[in-house]
Amino acid sequence: MKPMLPSLTFDIPLGEEWVYETKYDGFRAMLEIGDSIKMISRNGKNLLSQFPEANHFFLQWKDVLQEHLPIILDGELAVLVNPYKSAFSLIQTRGRLRAAKNIEQSMNNNRCTFLAFDLLMYQGKQITGKTFMERKMLLQSICKQLQFPLHPNSQDKTFIQFIPYHANFQTLWKMVKQYDGEGIIAKHKNSKWEDGKRTSLWLKYKNWKKVQCVITAYEKNNGFFHVAVFHSDELVPIGLFKNGMTKEEMSALLQVIRANAIKENDQFIYVSPTICLELNYLELYENALREPYFSKFLFSTHPSECTLDKMKGNDKNLPIEITHPDKPLWKKNPITKIDYIHYLKDIYPYIQPFLSNRNLTVIRYPHGTFGEAFFQKNCPDYAPDFVETNFEDGINYIVCNNIETYLWLGNQLAIEFHLPYRTVGKSHPKEIVIDLDPPTKNDFPLAVEAALFIKEDIIDKLGLEGFIKVSGNRGLQIYFPLAEDKPISWDEARLFTEFIANYIIAKNDKHFTIERLKKNRGNKLYIDYVQHAEGKTIISPFSLRGNENAGVAAPIFWEELADDKLTPDGFSMQSVLNRIKEKGNPFEKFFQAANSEQLQEVLQFLKKNHS
Repeated sequence: MKPMLPSLTFDIPLGEEWVYETKYDGFRAMLEIGDSIKMISRNGKNLLSQFPEANHFFLQWKDVLQEHLPIILDGELAVLVNPYKSAFSLIQTRGRLRAAKNIEQSMNNNRCTFLAFDLLMYQGKQITGKTFMERKMLLQSICKQLQFPLHPNSQDKTFIQFIPYHANFQTLWKMVKQYDGEGIIAKHKNSKWEDGKRTSLWLKYKNWKKVQCVITAYEKNNGFFHVAVFHSDELVPIGLFKNGMTKEEMSALLQVIRANAIKENDQFIYVSPTICLELNYLELYENALREPYFSKFLFSTHPSECTLDKMKGNDKNLPIEITHPDKPLWKKNPITKIDYIHYLKDIYPYIQPFLSNRNLTVIRYPHGTFGEAFFQKNCPDYAPDFVETNFEDGINYIVCNNIETYLWLGNQLAIEFHLPYRTVGKSHPKEIVIDLDPPTKNDFPLAVEAALFIKEDIIDKLGLEGFIKVSGNRGLQIYFPLAEDKPISWDEARLFTEFIANYIIAKNDKHFTIERLKKNRGNKLYIDYVQHAEGKTIISPFSLRGNENAGVAAPIFWEELADDKLTPDGFSMQSVLNRIKEKGNPFEKFFQAANSEQLQEVLQFLKKNHS
């Protein structure tokens, strides 16, 4: 059985007869499960030896699956990065491996997931004659019954995960853009399976990036055009293309190339870099454009404008224009403005839930961290229309509810994002936070000691859920998420934080204090429980700091407190992104945590003893 293939479109079909799925970048595969398991690529290649996750899954699940077998699933074998994106480079690397030891090690580091979107056989009966929606709904029902994830989840180790469908294109497209996914597949609800056919009833709509480049050569034997960009007056090759042009455009381009040839041999016609054009592409992989597709000629563009820097600036598909992308921002770190903006784009899916519906305070560094900084609460008059605001207590706060606002603030060189403990319109806290603030960065082990007391003696013993992050400066901050449906008051939160502070001091009053005045603290760690109050703010998880190390206020796993190399400001932008890819997001389940019942019991006890 060969896969049914979608056709490329630049005009997404709309209407009740269409549904939409996220498109993932991996290896298209058929998963056949019966007395044994097979995983066959689009080209008929057996994938089991290189991706042993499938065998591991079969051995673990074959008894549970028995009533559904034999079954054939159609899907994408992928290394998930986030719910809407997979990493093409990682699965390509895995696909090249041959040695069993290397395959096993790579599986542990970059686990693959089979993202199922269609069902072709069920209980030994082919169901390809049914409509797509009939097959899809049956597949969803099976996945639900087996408790497979019903949405792709990079942190879930279940091998088979379901790709859901969406009735509204714009809703899904917004998420694909936000998470930098590959694109969307539009499928006609009544489409029947067509073995091996490229059909117009399945359409792929891609999240293209764009590059302005110049043609350097034409390859006569295969029809490819070689393209490049300029960097410091040198030409940098970025690959080749031939798809996307009409016959008329192709003919006209070949005429220009032949008329302006500077050199020719049996294989190539070389031209001076004067023909400018725009190409669509998915990503830059191994220094070449992936899936380049002709967009348009740039008759009014000078070749000198087709630069590598401009390409890098566009590589993240940024929704706003970035000014002065090469501007340096830190003395000790070679971080430019575009580097920072790219971090903001990549981290947005993880920071967004914390920014959403909160009055924002930022610290801006208009001249980079070399110059003076200032706090900004009021939204400036020149803010674009997409910036949402909330007027409260005489201040017109920015509310960062979309990626455009977030990147616009980054372009304004807002480096630190500080958040209140409540959302707009609410009169109660959304989380409780304890700030562990040592006197100096060298005294960071005191913060670790206090955090371990809280984890072992309070969180674990009382059955609470706590999350921890480094501050990005010199300490640690511990979060207790709160449920919206069972709110607690600010006074109750204060009672709880005061209890924690007093408990830790009772454990070790030589190292810890609640003294507000710095001059009276000596060398003790300050347990700041007073800071958690209405009107106060705290640095957002994943925000950078304006210190000399460009440290990130990075979420960490509790077990990392045992690492002697842990520092409060040692997480760089790139290391935070790499950690999420390799280890996962330590705050992944933050907004699923509640603490309501356990915390109410603690509060009842504290109120009883407090009175």
